[in-house]
Amino acid sequence: MKKLAILLFAALLVGNAWAQVDRSELPASGPAPEINIGDAEMFTLENGLKVILVTNNKLPRVAFSLVLDRDPLMEGDKAGLTGFVGQMMISGTESRTKDQIDEEIDFIGASLSASSTSIFGSSLKKHQGKLLELMTDVLYNPSFPEEELEKLRKQTLTGLATTKDDPNAISSRLASAMVYGKDHPYGEVETEETIKNISVEDVKSYYETFFKPNIAYLTIVGDMELNEAKKITEEYFADWQAGDVPTFTYEKPARTNETVVGLVDRSSSVQTVINVTQPVELKVGDEDYISSRLLNQILGGGSSARLFMNLREDKGYTYGAYSSISPDRLIGRFNASGSVRTEVTDSAVVEFLYEINKIVEEGVTAEELEKAKANLSGSFGRSLESPSTIASFALNIERYGLPKDYYKNYLQELNSYTVSDINQTAKELIDPSKLYITAVGNGSEIQEKLAQFGEVMLYDNMGFPAKELTADADMTAEKVISNYLEAIGGKDKAQTIETAKFTMNAEVMGTVLTMAMTYDANGRYAQKTSVGGNVMQSSVILKDSGKISVQGQSMELTGAQLEEAKINSYLIPEAWISDLGYSLSLDGLKDVDGTPAYKVVISAPSGAKLINYYDQSTGLKIKNENPASGDTFYSDYQEKNGVLIPMTWTIKSPMIPVPLEAKVAEVTINEELTESDFQ
Repeated sequence: MKKLAILLFAALLVGNAWAQVDRSELPASGPAPEINIGDAEMFTLENGLKVILVTNNKLPRVAFSLVLDRDPLMEGDKAGLTGFVGQMMISGTESRTKDQIDEEIDFIGASLSASSTSIFGSSLKKHQGKLLELMTDVLYNPSFPEEELEKLRKQTLTGLATTKDDPNAISSRLASAMVYGKDHPYGEVETEETIKNISVEDVKSYYETFFKPNIAYLTIVGDMELNEAKKITEEYFADWQAGDVPTFTYEKPARTNETVVGLVDRSSSVQTVINVTQPVELKVGDEDYISSRLLNQILGGGSSARLFMNLREDKGYTYGAYSSISPDRLIGRFNASGSVRTEVTDSAVVEFLYEINKIVEEGVTAEELEKAKANLSGSFGRSLESPSTIASFALNIERYGLPKDYYKNYLQELNSYTVSDINQTAKELIDPSKLYITAVGNGSEIQEKLAQFGEVMLYDNMGFPAKELTADADMTAEKVISNYLEAIGGKDKAQTIETAKFTMNAEVMGTVLTMAMTYDANGRYAQKTSVGGNVMQSSVILKDSGKISVQGQSMELTGAQLEEAKINSYLIPEAWISDLGYSLSLDGLKDVDGTPAYKVVISAPSGAKLINYYDQSTGLKIKNENPASGDTFYSDYQEKNGVLIPMTWTIKSPMIPVPLEAKVAEVTINEELTESDFQ
């Protein structure tokens, strides 16, 4: 009975409380909580090095972060240089090799890294002396070994090759090129040519010019008091020589006079990456900075924001749509983006523009603003759990000239904004009539649809204006194929190759792969990929059946999968087009990494397609495009049995992290095949 009485009493309390609350209105916000942010301690050495200390005695650890405060650089014909500097600095000193540095760091369980504007190290408190010894050795005595530069150059070129086929990387370059222009440090891009231009002397010159204490900040976070911080910085950093550092100014990018569209034609894409963007006059600490964060949170700051709810939850166009308003000392930027299905590209752009126009013209609601405040307040509060956040705040105050109590008053400032304030910020920062719309996708499917939004300008995958390509007036798909067969030795010669066996070798992240392929003009094909003699993957195509196996797990190919595999299983399918009943269509002249090439679609009666590109100048096939498995590029043609055959195949696939360059090690032509070749 006692328990029953308690339950009844509780129910009455809940009922009364429910009756007293009007659920149709949001409860009024309480006052912003006071934020108790620990003060960072600061001092400056005679050489100009500014030191920021954040004491945290909870763990016996310490971290040192050295940051250079220089102007952005135009790297010009050596674009990519700054990406090498940090790695070169930790690749060896006058007294230590890279391996020795790595061993000494590992021995004390520390970390050490560097970039063109920073050096960072952390360790247990008891090892801080050794850490600082290594950190300052890297700072004062880098040897810049030539062999390390060549390793970095090779890695960078491999990475660049990957990004040239990555739609998100392409989209980023394109948007930056349109917003900033190629004559601005935020708009220039590194290319194979600029990477190859960089020398050790260039790296040394950068280091000698910019690594100066009078433009540097050293933040120390961890188990250390002020007296000790002064002592060790004097010991390790006082001898660092100050010097003049060049400064740079740039013309601010202006907004376009009207909305324009930039398009990169990536015909293998089944999605379109969309960016809607424009430059914004906004710096950290500006009057509109905090209100811009609230504005963006409502428009596209998460899964409950307007863009996400419209394009994903309501329309189902994409997995996610987001926006950002980024401050910068030179020029800020507004951006809204998402990847959508090709067929809804224009509809998705309509919705992006609708939401941008709506928030500028109609503003936000009180409910949206309260939710945004709660979200950002929570994020801010959680960030304070890390001592490095306090150091970042102190660094920002110094670098951007913010009031000393800027972050202590942050929540009060955040919660003071009204709907009217946010609506005014939207009108001041965003102009919906002067946007850059960028799209990376299948141009033949989306170019005409995008024209409704503004003039469509074509770009290549590096963000440069696309070359004007002029196709031969009388060119047809049949003529392209005829030219190709003539270029490799003639159709008759090609048809004499009835069987062929290839052995190819490739390397992926240090692992050597061996690929063995067997072709039969009668419609049989076999392929095996091995690592260290162990077969990792294999596939077999017979006339009416197919199978693929991966590490012992097999799957029969049927229907569309089988038909797609069959049309891709011929060594020189162009020689057998009429025999196989294939049809041809020409899809224009395209830019394939700087080479004008005709795109020909070869279609089987089943509907399966083979998409190839043929060099306009030489007639040779230079690319096969497969939306499912990736693209293969052909080069280094050599004569085998009177027919030119590509001896290097570069495979770019979403299933492998970097381009796979496979070289033909052995070719056997017209050897009699047996059933064992297709097991």
